[in-house]
Amino acid sequence: MKRRLTSVAIYTFLTVVAIFSVFPLLWMAISATNTSQAVLSGTLLPGPHLLDNYRNLLANQQVWRAMSNSLFYSLGQTLLSLAICSLAGYGFEIFHTRNKDRLMSVLLMAMMVPLAATMVPLFQMMSQMGYLNTAIGFVLPSVSTPFLIMMFRQSARSFPHDIIEAARIDGLNEVQIFLRMFFPTMKATYAAAMTITFMNAWNNYLWPKVIMQTNESQTMPMLTANLMSGYVTDYGMLMLAVLLSTLPTVIIFFLLQRSFTEGIAGAVKG
Repeated sequence: MKRRLTSVAIYTFLTVVAIFSVFPLLWMAISATNTSQAVLSGTLLPGPHLLDNYRNLLANQQVWRAMSNSLFYSLGQTLLSLAICSLAGYGFEIFHTRNKDRLMSVLLMAMMVPLAATMVPLFQMMSQMGYLNTAIGFVLPSVSTPFLIMMFRQSARSFPHDIIEAARIDGLNEVQIFLRMFFPTMKATYAAAMTITFMNAWNNYLWPKVIMQTNESQTMPMLTANLMSGYVTDYGMLMLAVLLSTLPTVIIFFLLQRSFTEGIAGAVKG
């Protein structure tokens, strides 16, 4: 009886927490179907104005241009980050030396430096190299992160070194070992890293706001922020823009949810 009451209490608590977690998303979706007045009044019922908000949004902003920009920039950053950080993490662990440990410590210390502290020199570098309003300017500062390198290094610790030695004896070079053996066995880690990197790149606002200075190069977070910059804010249209901006990250997370959990758990155990 005591165990049953404990289970009921735990599931009740988890249900309440789940409701509080999902409610903002539900309210956002409902608000996208209502007028600004209905949103301000706090209505919790869907309305008939979804198409009107969509037409107003298309008339006022280049929505699909911003969506395509965000998708292109985010996918580019994700693919490059996975390639570079996985190679770095693999090298740090498989070719382990004390000097690499010291370098890894320096990289981890760099995680404590906020973006605001490096934004001015980064902007000057990008400006001098002619990378303003370009995908390279968006991707380059975040193409390699200490967190992802550490994550792949931890995962590489669980990779059997005996297999690597056997593959070397069989004549495989280091690139072949990485592509044929390490990469297939670390799919969960790649999925977790992909989820984290894509969501960070898609939701990034501060750096794109600095580096992207034209309407043609703006991203979805920038477009959503622009909807709040006028004297009068249409909250129905704003919520629809937020909903469209949220959907890709939600889809990516739910598609890779199981692999994300396995990858994070594997990195922690490693």
